[in-house]
Parts: sequence; C-alpha cells; structure tokens
Amino acid sequence: MDMKRLTDEYIDIIKKDVDKYRDDYEKAIEAVANSTAIYKGEPVPFLYEPIFYTQSDVERFNEIGRILMSITDKVTQKYIESPQYRKKFGYPQLLEELILMDQGYDINVPIGRFDIFYGGNDDFKFCEFNTDGSSAMNEDNTLARILLESKAVKKMREKYDIEYFELIYKWVDESIDIFKKYNNAIARPNVAIVDFKESGTPYEFEEFKKAYIKRGYRAEIVDPRELKYIDGKLYYEDMNIDMIYRRIVTREFIEKSSEISDLIEAYRNGAVCMIGSMKSQIMHNKIIFKILYDEDTLEFLTDEERNFIKKHIPYTEEFKGSRSVYEKVLKHKDDYILKPKDSYGSKGVYAGKDFTYEDWSKKLDEVFGKDYLFQEFFEPYKIKFVVFEDGKLKIKEFGTITGLFLYNEKFAGLYTRIGENSIISGLHGYYTAPNLLQRGRFSLSQKL
Repeated sequence: MDMKRLTDEYIDIIKKDVDKYRDDYEKAIEAVANSTAIYKGEPVPFLYEPIFYTQSDVERFNEIGRILMSITDKVTQKYIESPQYRKKFGYPQLLEELILMDQGYDINVPIGRFDIFYGGNDDFKFCEFNTDGSSAMNEDNTLARILLESKAVKKMREKYDIEYFELIYKWVDESIDIFKKYNNAIARPNVAIVDFKESGTPYEFEEFKKAYIKRGYRAEIVDPRELKYIDGKLYYEDMNIDMIYRRIVTREFIEKSSEISDLIEAYRNGAVCMIGSMKSQIMHNKIIFKILYDEDTLEFLTDEERNFIKKHIPYTEEFKGSRSVYEKVLKHKDDYILKPKDSYGSKGVYAGKDFTYEDWSKKLDEVFGKDYLFQEFFEPYKIKFVVFEDGKLKIKEFGTITGLFLYNEKFAGLYTRIGENSIISGLHGYYTAPNLLQRGRFSLSQKL
C-alpha cells in the first residue's frame, strides 16, 4: 500500500457523502481555532486531508537521515580542522569562535528539519536545511490529532492501523539523552526554552514546556536577555539553568550578541549545555548547498555520499562574479531560483518562472553581487487534495514540501506544507498538511 493508493481511497470516502464530511471539516476548523496550532496570531490553515505515509517511506527517511548525518559530521570536522575550509562559509569572527568551541557533547546537529520535495522511494530533492531553530512540530501534531478524530480518518482506521508522528515528548526524551553526554551526574536538569520574545512561537514553546514538566523537569520559557551569569552559573530569576533548548536562530543570536553577553559567557565557559550548539549553523546556511559540490568537499566523502549529493542536492552557486553568471540566470530564468544565504521562512526567495523576463531582470539587478545564491529550480511533486468551495467538493492538486525532523541524528517525524505556487511557504500562500503513518511491521514509540 503506498501514498497514492491511500490518498485515492481517502478521497473516495469523501465523495460518497460530501455533506457529512464538509460539516465535519467545519468542526475541525473550529477545533483548530481553539487549539495551540496558532501561527502569528492566526489558526494554521489546513485542508480536510492528511498525507498518508507507509512503513516503506519511514525506512527511506531513516536512510536519508543516516547518509545526511554522515555528511554533516564530515563537513563539520573539516570546518573545525581547516582554517582554509572555514573561509568558504564567511562567518563573522564571533560565530566562528563559538562554532569551534567544544559544546560538551558529540552531536553536531541535535535537531533539524530537512525540507525535501518527495516523490516516493529514491525520488526526492532537497529544498533547504533547517538545523537552526527548527519549528512546526506542534503545528503538525495538533492538526494530526484533530484529523485523527475526524469522521473520514476514522473511516480509514476501520481498515488500517493509523497513527501520527509524535514530536513533542520525543524531543524532550532525545534532548535529555544528549544532555547526559554533557553531564550524566545531574539526574533532573533545569531546562530553559530560549528565544527572543519578539521572534518566538509561544504556543509551541508552551507545549514543549508542559512536556518537560510532565517528564519531571523544571522548565521555563526565557528571553536570552533575561539570563544572568553569576559565580560560574547561569540563572533565570532564581533558577540555575543546566540545559538550554535553543530556539534562537543563529543570525539573530549574532546580530543581538551585545544584548546577551551573559549567555555567551556561560556558553564559552561550558557552564550550560546548549542544545543545539552553534555548530548547527554549518549545515544551516544555504551556502552549504554550494560547498557540498566543491571538489575539496567531495574528496573526503564516500562514493555513496557523493552520489547522494549529485542526485538529491540541487546544484547551487553564488550569484556574483562575472557578467556571464548574470546572463546565464537571466536567459534561463525558469531553471533557477534565487535565495539569500541566511534566511528562513522563504524571505527574499524568488523563482524565475514566477516573473516576466523584464521583471526578472530587475530582480537580478537588485541582488547581483549581494549575499545571494542561484539554485537549480525543482517543481514540487503534487498530491490530490479535497477542497470544499461554495459548499461543493473539488479535487485539486497541490505542490508539497516535506520536512524531515531528525532528533539526535535519527528520523523522528514530518512537517508538510502544500500550496499552488512555485514557492510553498507562509509568505506565499500555503496550507499545513498533517502527516499520518499507516503502520506496517512496527509502531512508532509514543510515550506520552
């Protein structure tokens, strides 16, 4: 049983009683509005359809994670060992210093969401690596739990064993396992979930806080400016912080470094376990897509890893240099997408196929020679979704982008956005599609 067949079967269920399922969708919309699936003050948009994955998909995601983490460890080690290699990344002095520090545990990317265009089996292409402030676990899990109780999915569950990919408690457990590598003597570390108040996702943070507390840990949501480093210990108010779950994106961490000197000093002195460490930025910055193709990178990878890159990483170059680079991207506009080196949420991302020749030329003029990359454009794979418009059922195809969460270097679950535009993100019109697993030979652990 594969994704397509499960999707077709689900749609057939809806078609048999459109009125019943349309009314049920309205109840689901109300449930989401009253839930924690809130982004920027608004309920997360979704349709009345999850994406169904099978055990073979999970096995593929495990394999993707294995190869990707092997590449990550080798690239990180090269960065640490070689001053010449570090120049490729162009990081400011403070960031480089913090990356080179020993964080006290041996996991270079403790948590990440690796976004791919996924067509099944070995048919996939990476879009971006989010190893820095990875988010949206609560979005997926909240929507998934609501749709699991919908009438249509319940009908599917009469025939199949279906569950969701639990992502909150799973991270709590994996993060504590990482902390034990840092300090195994503290049985119950005090935890701070840290981000700038103006940038954080408070509903999601609250879910993580509740999960840490339920597991028996003291936990607080903390703005890094509120941290104080006193006598070799880091404090939030009267709480000595043993472990930080870092949600601050590195770019903002560095930009506001003068405001968070106590946190930086504690990290420098090894006084707190920060998960993830600053090493995660090596794979986060989009320049990594170019660096992975460089000969001095490929030479220290295995044949399997080199083939993985050439097949699944879109070819990427810096958008600067000779006029021939500019002309290449202009002339073949539908083949390329422009991306800033270090951003998130698709800010400043432009697909050539969305522009006229004249407007594309203007856009290239704006960004040529700045911190931009041009990358091979890949059309998202499409899945059929049920849409209720004016009380009627329509079946539409939406492009999908699938985020693979890796916790402690292991596949943990998924976050999927869908949309009708070339760029699928919150800035360009999207829906979140919750992810469900039709279980095969084993069950994902859900220790709630």
